[in-house]
Order: sequence, then structure tokens, then C-alpha cells
Amino acid sequence: MTQAAQDVWAQAQEKLRERLGQQTFDTWLKPVRALSLGEDAITLKVPNQFFIEWLEGHYINVINEALTQASSRAMRVIFVPPSREGSSQPPPSERIALVPNLPVDESGLRERYKFENFVIGKSNEFAYATAYATAQAPGRLYNPLFIYGGVGLGKTHLMQAIGHFVKFKRSKAHIYYTPAENFMNEMVHAIQNRRTWEFKNKYRTLDVLLIDDIQFLSDKTQTQEEIFHTFNSLYDHRRQIVLTSDRPPKDISHLEERLVSRFQSGLVADIQPPDIETRIAILKKKAAQDGFSVPNDVIYFIAESVKSNIRELEGCLIRVAAFGSVADRELTVELAREVLKNIITGNGKKPVNIETIQKTVAGFFSLTEDNLRSKKRTKELVVPRQMAMYLCRELTGASLNDIGGRFGGKDHTTVIHAITRVKDQISSNPETAAQVERITKLVKGE
Repeated sequence: MTQAAQDVWAQAQEKLRERLGQQTFDTWLKPVRALSLGEDAITLKVPNQFFIEWLEGHYINVINEALTQASSRAMRVIFVPPSREGSSQPPPSERIALVPNLPVDESGLRERYKFENFVIGKSNEFAYATAYATAQAPGRLYNPLFIYGGVGLGKTHLMQAIGHFVKFKRSKAHIYYTPAENFMNEMVHAIQNRRTWEFKNKYRTLDVLLIDDIQFLSDKTQTQEEIFHTFNSLYDHRRQIVLTSDRPPKDISHLEERLVSRFQSGLVADIQPPDIETRIAILKKKAAQDGFSVPNDVIYFIAESVKSNIRELEGCLIRVAAFGSVADRELTVELAREVLKNIITGNGKKPVNIETIQKTVAGFFSLTEDNLRSKKRTKELVVPRQMAMYLCRELTGASLNDIGGRFGGKDHTTVIHAITRVKDQISSNPETAAQVERITKLVKGE
């Protein structure tokens, strides 16, 4: 264990503690130890394989950012469980790269995101059927395919499953998966290094392009321009395009109309939160894949407690299993309740408060919470702010003055005006009514 590695990791840990909060830090980052530091990589020891999957699936981006800040250079992370502590060359699946390098493999696909690993239920069967049909006839049937739904419901899984299926059927096909944020970062890197031709050539010669979280492009004018031309080039050559978002194309704020039109020109499919039977099936499949035995009553407890998010559902299972393994305790409902007490409430729903509403509305409209709470009255802020005030009044017991105070010190008359305005819009505008319904479900975790 080198001192340099310890110093860099210690600095990164402080940044992660501030970013993620004390509880998350103590659970997932505090047990991680630095082993060695190379020119462009740091090797970190984790307690077990559960930790590797959880960190890679949830915190890899913020870890990369913290390490880059701490070391003043781009770093990649190598996670090593105790049994591999002495190994200097981890297998490819343990290697995580930063943009502009390609992640995991040249296609950017994760091995576990395949159709056979996807649990089908009423909430996702249409999205699954369209994704599977798209994979069988890429560029011909549904192009583009646009999948939307809340966080952690399986959009990325279905998108990458298409890539795996095409790759299996056509081994020479050029397939690439990228989050929208990485696409933008890679474009900026290409511009700065005068390699735009290589960037354009890479994306416009693909057979299948998979872009995740397209809502990130909201208000990113230059990136939207590049997406537009890339889309047209691939579409004209009958190459498959698959996009995901947390909302339908028309609800992505500050997205150019020509992109909205193109994104809606193929097929738009949504994924809803899973029902209880699907949640139980997901947990059982996850436990089987990871090779640990979880009693049925623990499975049912977690399934009843987490209702809106598959990623959170699986995360709770991993957390309970990891805690039981590290503490050498039997997996029981009492243990699960103890481990998850700060994650779930008694009825499995998230607590609704003003902060939750502000965070959800800001995310829905691709704004910052600070802007939502500010005194600015720009057009793009007024409607989301009024909607947030309306939901605060409808979903919490806060007074008008309390609500106004949390939105830049506004008085109660401003809050009343906002509530009245949103009510009128709900009655007269179906699109506004649908937006309010979606945000309400997100706030409640339904």
C-alpha cells in the first residue's frame, strides 16, 4: 500500500463525503482502501464482489470526478476484492475508463444487460417487446426507438440488450453505447484537440447507436446540433438509433423542435414502476445471479418496501446481503429492517417534503434547485417554480408563508397566485395535467 495512493484516496474520500453525505459514505466508501497508484489508474480494495457491482453501478462517475480533482489528472479506477489484492493485472471487467477512452469494451456494453436477464412484467412488457423487435430488425422496424421512464426502471438494461443481441447476430456490426453527457464531453475533447473529423466519423459510421439519458442535452445547443446531424446521417443509411430519457421527447425542456420531431418519428415506449409480483421476481433473479441465498420473507419485505425503482430495489438487496456477509449475521427481516431503516419508511414510500418536491421538479425540468429557489423570473423558471409551489401546498402540510419563504422569500400572495395559475392550467391544458401527474408520482415514489 503506497503512501501516494493513500494520500490521493484520502483527499478523494473527503470530496465524496461532502458530495454523497455521511451515511452513504460510511456504507460504501469508508471501507474502501487504496492499494497502489499508477500514472493513470488507482487500485482500490473493496470488501467483496457486492461492493464492486454497487460502486460501478451507482458511484463510478462521482468517484472518477473526486479522484481527478485530488490527483489533478484523469484517473481510471481498478476495484479489487480481497482475494485479488496481490494481482497487478485485473480482468477487463474490473477496468473502468474515462471519456474519451471507451468503457469496459469497445461497444460500451455491460455483460449483464441482456434480454435473458431482464424480468418482464406488466409495467415493462411493451417496452421489452419493442426493444426485442428492434434488435431483430435494426434500422428497419422502429427507428428511432425512444424509451422513457423514471430512474432505475430498466431503460439502460433494455437499450444495452439491443446492442448485445445485434452484436451476437452480426459480430462485425459497429455498436456503441454512451450516456448523453459522455457524448458531449467527447465532442468537447475532440474540438479542443482538433479531432472533430475523427469524432464525426466514429459516430456516423455506426450500425447501432445507443444514447442514454438524452434529457441531459436540454439547453446544450452545440451538442444538440451535433446530435441532429449524427441522427440524420445514421437514419438516412438505415442505421439503428435507440434513445432513453426520464420523460417523453415533448417534455424535455429546451430541446430543439426538430430534435423532438425526429425523436418521436419512430416509436416511443414507456416503462412504469414494477408491480409487487415483478419486484419479487427481480429480487429472486438478482439473488440467484449473485449467488447468495435470501429467505423468502426478506425478499417479500424488500419488495413491499421499495416500489418505484428497480435500481434501488436491487441496491437494498445488495446492501442487506453485503451487511450480513461482512457482519456474519443471518439474513432476517429484522436485519433487513435495521440495515434499511434510513432508506425506507414504514409503508415503503418516500417522505414528501418541500426539499423532495424542489429536487424532483428541478430534475424534471433540467434545472438546478438553486435556480428554482432563486428570485429570478425568467420564462424557463416561472412555470416550474409555480408547479413546485402548487405541489408543496397539495402534498405537504406547509403554510403559504413557509412555502414562499423556501422559494426566495416570496410572500403568501405570490404562492396563492402560483397555485391558482397551475390549477387553471391543469383544467385547460392536458399536457400540464400530465406533467403534474408524472411529477406527483415521482415525488411520492410511486
